[in-house]
Amino acid sequence: MPVTETAERPGAIAGYEDWPDYAARNTGPGTGFEGSSPAARQLALTLGVPAVSGNLDYTVHREVEHDGVVTSLLGWQTGFGPRTAAWFVRPAGPSGPLPGVLALHCHGGIKSHGAERLVALPDGAVLPDGGTSSAHQPGPVPAGLRTTLYGGRPLATWLAQQGFAVLAHDAFMWGSRGFTLDPLPYRTAHAVAGQEALWREAGVVPSPAERYNAAAAAHEETVAKAAALMGTTVAGTVAHDDLSALHVLAGLPGVDPERLGCIGFSGGGGRALILAGLSPLVRSYVVTCMMTTFASLLPAYLDAHSWLLHSPGLAELGEWPDIALRSRAESVLVQYALRDGLFPEQGMRDAHSYLSHHLPGRYTGTFWDEPHVFTPAMQDEAAAFLASGLREKRPHATPPSTDPARTAP
Repeated sequence: MPVTETAERPGAIAGYEDWPDYAARNTGPGTGFEGSSPAARQLALTLGVPAVSGNLDYTVHREVEHDGVVTSLLGWQTGFGPRTAAWFVRPAGPSGPLPGVLALHCHGGIKSHGAERLVALPDGAVLPDGGTSSAHQPGPVPAGLRTTLYGGRPLATWLAQQGFAVLAHDAFMWGSRGFTLDPLPYRTAHAVAGQEALWREAGVVPSPAERYNAAAAAHEETVAKAAALMGTTVAGTVAHDDLSALHVLAGLPGVDPERLGCIGFSGGGGRALILAGLSPLVRSYVVTCMMTTFASLLPAYLDAHSWLLHSPGLAELGEWPDIALRSRAESVLVQYALRDGLFPEQGMRDAHSYLSHHLPGRYTGTFWDEPHVFTPAMQDEAAAFLASGLREKRPHATPPSTDPARTAP
């Protein structure tokens, strides 16, 4: 059935009605995020990164010990939109200040859930009513998401079991930071109507999460348009949330603020790259399955990616690998998957050559005969890299070592 226009068209950014005012007051020259270097400021201005609120007091909603770790459910208000839900996972038992890692969830085409995909929550550990839960109630993490993309591992929980203090938060547009898509905005409703027709034809009864994800996929185009009108971008607004979370991580108990890193797969890898380019707090980071050249995406791979990669104006600053050159981080590991269906191999090879030339001593690239996944073996390498990069004494020589067989061009 075709979607008909009603007398009163639903708002297109429900749940974020305060976003335009926040962006107007906190985005642009003199009011937006101020990086600590000219390179960081230029990146922030290009992406339209809003200034991070100085009032990021977090609330601990629940804390439970399980599987050798302590998981705390946190929440804070970034300054606009719904409150952020986050999971702080650290080793159980007394320990000195630990290296802190911000675990950045992937895009995955699933916005009903954010950081939950990275955390093993014990039975019954849910956000309390009136806490940080969003307007939609997505239910359990979709079956297969963690298995398909992360080899079955809850990355944040596993990293905590390796000795890190890990914070995993919902980013702008995901989970607790999602938009309210009921009723559906005008254009989104048209796209969802088509998907519902396909479901009916196939005899599929979608879950609430599947309905939400279908709507959120179409709605991302609308969010990108809204961001452009406000002088920001999707990636810039996500970076705002990531910078906020990094600020929270630096102040959490038991975290050494001098030893902070971040890690991300796919869209999370792109977020790690941008976050490290913006903040000097990031000392070491890992980008998995999210590195190529812009030129390699044309024409066949153009529509394989979200607005996290396609930010207006970003190409004026150089290629995608150039963002790494803006970072002050002492070490970066980029993991490439040679059978990655989202990136052509030549684009990955070119990015590797570029970074090897321009970041000698700080950059390590490894190649894996894998599709677009973050396997346990890749995670093992990433954790070892971060452990070395975030050790007590700052490194003055070579970056952390990896398997030499995987670093060949």
